[in-house]
Amino acid sequence: MTKQFNIIPTAEELAAIGRDLQFHPSTTLAPQALTLEQVQHYNERGYVAPLDVFSGSEIQGIREYFDELLARVMQQGGDSYSISSAHLKYGPVWDILTNERIVAYVADILGENVIAWGSHFFCKMPHDGKAVGWHQDASYWPLSPSKAVTVWLAIDDADVENACMRFVAGSHHHGHLTYRTSNPDEHNVLNQSIDNPEQFGTVVDDVLRAGQVSLHSDLLLHGSEANHSDRRRCGLTLRYCAADVRAELGWNEKGVHVRGSDPHGHWSDQPRPTAE
Repeated sequence: MTKQFNIIPTAEELAAIGRDLQFHPSTTLAPQALTLEQVQHYNERGYVAPLDVFSGSEIQGIREYFDELLARVMQQGGDSYSISSAHLKYGPVWDILTNERIVAYVADILGENVIAWGSHFFCKMPHDGKAVGWHQDASYWPLSPSKAVTVWLAIDDADVENACMRFVAGSHHHGHLTYRTSNPDEHNVLNQSIDNPEQFGTVVDDVLRAGQVSLHSDLLLHGSEANHSDRRRCGLTLRYCAADVRAELGWNEKGVHVRGSDPHGHWSDQPRPTAE
């Protein structure tokens, strides 16, 4: 493993890669977990939601695990956004990333050869005042071509009151968008912002019950407001790509083979960590 895993590549590093950042629609004609209409919705609008995965008791167990993990991380000086590349460190997160119910949804979009490579908790504490600026995931990732999806697992109920994620439906068809560096007074969890998102499509709220997921393209414009409510809003982002995607800057070492094979042998296949 390299220390680069938790470092956002610079714009210069990403430009040097020469990435293919056009949308590649799903070609699945006989999906097994999604419906054909949901696959078409992904192609047209860039996301699918909500999708059921975990029962009430299952997500309660995941929430209790996260509560304990967050307490340990904060005792060590971290915060509620610090738990990144978690599948490389914690066995239970690896288990969620490789969960067959989630992978089945992803495979209906990406095809039979699927790599899981990322996991990051985005936990907005009550009244934490931090927003996630409008952005595209592809702007942060040294991956090409652009055949990657994010699964957002609701650890807590996520709704408008506690600042659920928001999508700009159809924005993935515009390719890679020009962004600016966020100003400190914007209190952005990330460091990029795209202005006037409404010009790229219709803004929709990604309302999820705990245990449900949404799935969106790496080119879909999305973000979320600050959480001004008395309720926490925690989600676990899980990242996947087709096996023919290449990762630069050593990011292929984060990979886990979750469906099919890796014909080019580009991605590592990280085992389950022993740490809990």
